[in-house]
Amino acid sequence: MLNERKEIDKVEVVTEYNILQVRTATVVEKDGEEIARSFHRHIVCPGDDISGEGAKVTAIANALWTPELIAAFNEKRDADFGGLPRL
Repeated sequence: MLNERKEIDKVEVVTEYNILQVRTATVVEKDGEEIARSFHRHIVCPGDDISGEGAKVTAIANALWTPELIAAFNEKRDADFGGLPRL
C-alpha cells in the first residue's frame, strides 16, 4: 500500500528581519518503508498571514516577530520596492 505525507522538516531564519524559509518534505512510503522524498520551499515574511502555516512555523514567527520588527521590515520593503503591491 502506498502512502504520501507532508511534513515541515526545516525552518530557517534568514536576514536581520527574521524572514522564515520553510522546507516541506513530501514523503512517499510503500508498506511503511520510505521509497521517495521531494522538497518544496517557501518564505514567510514578518507580518504575513501565518494562519495556514504549521504549528512549528507559527510558534517561531510568534516568538520572533515583534510589532517593532514588523514595522522595520515594512519600512525596508517599502524603501526597496516602493510602489509595488504586496502579495
